[in-house]
Amino acid sequence: MQITMHDILIANTRIQDHLVKTPLIHSNCLSQFTHANVWFKMENLQKTGSFKPRGALNKIFSLHTHEKQNGVITASAGNHAQGVALAANLVGTSALIVVPEKAPETKKEGIRQLGAELVIHGSNYDEAEDYANQLAETTGRTYIHAYEDPYIIAGQGTVGLEALLDHPDMDIILVPSGGGGLICGIAIAAKTINPKIKVIGVQSHASPPWYYSFKEKRMVDVEYKDSLADGLHGTIGEENLKLALKYVDDFVLVEEKEVAEAMCWMAIQHHFMIEGSAAVGIAALLHNRVDVSGKKVLNIITGGNVDAKRLATLLSENK
Repeated sequence: MQITMHDILIANTRIQDHLVKTPLIHSNCLSQFTHANVWFKMENLQKTGSFKPRGALNKIFSLHTHEKQNGVITASAGNHAQGVALAANLVGTSALIVVPEKAPETKKEGIRQLGAELVIHGSNYDEAEDYANQLAETTGRTYIHAYEDPYIIAGQGTVGLEALLDHPDMDIILVPSGGGGLICGIAIAAKTINPKIKVIGVQSHASPPWYYSFKEKRMVDVEYKDSLADGLHGTIGEENLKLALKYVDDFVLVEEKEVAEAMCWMAIQHHFMIEGSAAVGIAALLHNRVDVSGKKVLNIITGGNVDAKRLATLLSENK
């Protein structure tokens, strides 16, 4: 799979009129704590509450007329599904979305509000994805992969492009990593703009396939557990691993309790509700998983679709 900056620039032109150019905000308190210069790219303020519409729009806008007429289908823990539903609405095609049983209620409600048909199946993302692929074959719909697709990756790469056009002098970019579409897209953009930028992925110990596969330079089976970072949960693909080995510098892991702490930290210090998947970079910084002293750091805040009751519980537990 070949993806270049040219693909990301085309994606940016294709989707920019349909999305929010999300802000970069400086975190004084985290900068002081880490002895670095820390910035947040606020994709929690994107349409649907996450970065996912970028890839979905780029992919669905690129479909042929007959593919749009037949409709699209995808599997998602929630955020990708909302992106697909939004994009399908904009082009006038129907969307069928399969989510696992544990998908947060706020994400399921967002999918319904965007006009997509929702199917709940499986205990995790992989089971939902298998079922969605079966439905794609029987219905003739085009399957929109959540992360291993060149159009999706190029679309997600516009997050990095936008940020670096505003601040091209970043030293390190921290990227929450699930399937890998976001980190691969951002890494391609970043390394093209400045090969010296370090791109580092962050996962939870509860779902660590990137960490171990990257270290071994091959696909490695790992144990999966329930995680607050539900959007990062699940397997990765061979093609994205090849891209990561070419463009990404490293991956680090954080603990579940550190993810909870980071979610609470963001609510208290910056007054933003962010989901666990978006908080792993903050967790890594708060617990010194990456040496950032003296560096200018870009941390991607990937989404804000967290159930308010869950966050309230975490805040009460982390006083």
